[in-house]
Amino acid sequence: MYHDLISESLRDGLPGMFKCSPMPKPGVVRVATPLLYPDGGIVDVYVHHNGHQQVITDFGDALGWLGMQTAETRLSPTRQWMVDNICQTLGVEIENDAITLTYTDDKQLAAAVHRVAQAVTRVADIWFTLRVRPVGGVADELEAWLGGRRFTFDKGMIHTGRSGRDWTVDYRVTANERTSLVFVLSSRSRAAAGLAAQHVYEACIDLMDQSGEAWQKPIISLFDDIVDVWREKDIEMLQLPSCPVMWSRPDEFERALKVG
Repeated sequence: MYHDLISESLRDGLPGMFKCSPMPKPGVVRVATPLLYPDGGIVDVYVHHNGHQQVITDFGDALGWLGMQTAETRLSPTRQWMVDNICQTLGVEIENDAITLTYTDDKQLAAAVHRVAQAVTRVADIWFTLRVRPVGGVADELEAWLGGRRFTFDKGMIHTGRSGRDWTVDYRVTANERTSLVFVLSSRSRAAAGLAAQHVYEACIDLMDQSGEAWQKPIISLFDDIVDVWREKDIEMLQLPSCPVMWSRPDEFERALKVG
């Protein structure tokens, strides 16, 4: 039987702490490993013969587990980079959110199982970067992202509005010879989020030219949306005086910086 063949191959290359068990789906064997998720759950990987190749996979367990620890619907650019780096280092791939590794020789099976299990635990350990994220914690990610694209930027710039009031602009960014003012909105509660949006709105209005028709510089409102605290009305309020974009969509942010 397929399960027996897999068990025998693993027994020759892995310690006895790796336990095999057949799955209801034909051609799939579960391997319970001694590795653990951060919450103490056992890391399982699966040996899957899909008809034309042998694959080790977690069937999406690692990214699924990580997603359940946070309200974010997709990984931030920095955490996606962390996942990609883990996979590249261990020589595995992400296919349909599953960590996978194809092998062709039974002698490679034990090593392949171990590598996928390691990748699962390292991806799950990204959870530790989610546990404490201070307001404004997007700054390190944003600055790394800007630097990676060789955009010129200054932080904490003071601009004086029409009222004579000074406003601190989080970033002044130059991309493709276009300079934009960027306000970063970050919050962990809906109440505070509403106040932050109102503050940025007032700043944008005050920074208008005297004519009220043109801007001194294009303004972007960048929402740190790792936590689902932003209401539709917060975003709509900033559509008139600025270009609102989500940090989870860096391609849209980059487009706003370059062409508006």
